Amino acid sequence: MSLEETVEAVAAAASWDARIALVRRVPETFGQAQHAAVYAAIAKKVYVPNLAPDFAYVHWREEYELAPLDDACRKAVELTKGFFTVEVADLRRTLHEEPTTLRIFRLLLGLTVQEFAAASKIAEARGAGKGVTAPKVKDIEAGGASKEAVALCCATVVDGMMRGTLFGKPSGEVRSKIEKPDTMKGWETVQQYADEGVPLAVFLHQRHYGGAFRQLLDSTSTMRGDILEDAVEELFRSKGILYVRTGSHDQEEIARRFHVTVRPAPDFVVYEGQDVLKALLECKGANDGGTARDKADRFSTLRGEATRLGGVPVFAVLAGLGWRRTRDALGPVIRDTDGRTFTIPTLPEMLTVQPFPGLVR
Repeated sequence: MSLEETVEAVAAAASWDARIALVRRVPETFGQAQHAAVYAAIAKKVYVPNLAPDFAYVHWREEYELAPLDDACRKAVELTKGFFTVEVADLRRTLHEEPTTLRIFRLLLGLTVQEFAAASKIAEARGAGKGVTAPKVKDIEAGGASKEAVALCCATVVDGMMRGTLFGKPSGEVRSKIEKPDTMKGWETVQQYADEGVPLAVFLHQRHYGGAFRQLLDSTSTMRGDILEDAVEELFRSKGILYVRTGSHDQEEIARRFHVTVRPAPDFVVYEGQDVLKALLECKGANDGGTARDKADRFSTLRGEATRLGGVPVFAVLAGLGWRRTRDALGPVIRDTDGRTFTIPTLPEMLTVQPFPGLVR
């Protein structure tokens, strides 16, 4: 059977079990030198079309709505008279009267919540009021009371960074975060943009190097990372399949119950009866090819562990455009799972593959 015929046979398989049987025959049908090309071709033809584009969506948080930011910005403009009254005393008064304006000043500086909190400790050490923690920064930006000492410290951070005195002149090939279009000339640029509006090119430039939704994506990275695991867990629960989601369990417990010793344990251990191991399942997302290639090695490790445990099947659930890299990323995963590789769109079909039909209750 030629490579093309094998790929077409896998694509046309009547069931997932039949597809898996064909994938398992690759080593006996082709020489070692051809394996990578065969698995890559199968991956491209059969699996890549089902990769869901998760880059099109973000997990939303209320704090990123425009209306509250717009309101805080309006207050900052009013209380500073268009950012013309911006001495430390002026900023302290503004922050004390309208705590929500802290978010406007922090964003002007280009600092994250954690970075602003760290900067406040530097100001505090210099005798400028009382520093704040990251949770306190969030509380103030949400409208929480800002005491005089805290307002003074925050005002000192804003003033010091805008004037280039808080951290001093950088050395080497780096820039201060103030050296960006909207603060390039300090308060003068801020005043100009507050009065005339930010030019579209400048707005898009900031998005260009900051990334649209970048902070939101970073702050919700755990939620994004859990998308695949949550989907698998929901499927298992709905069908009464016994499993352990290992992220919330002690590694020693996994080893004791199922004799799975690979560290970390796979994302899911599927079992029946009195802890009889039936399958190992790993979820992996990757939005670039290099990351996918690196993550593919994990499945080789799991295959070795599964073989040691008597040949239990290994399943993969993947997401992200990085898996479109087939030769050294998706192809090896197909090889190490014998084709038991699924995505969000094909996840329900996983239940038709052994051993799941006998585990559904």
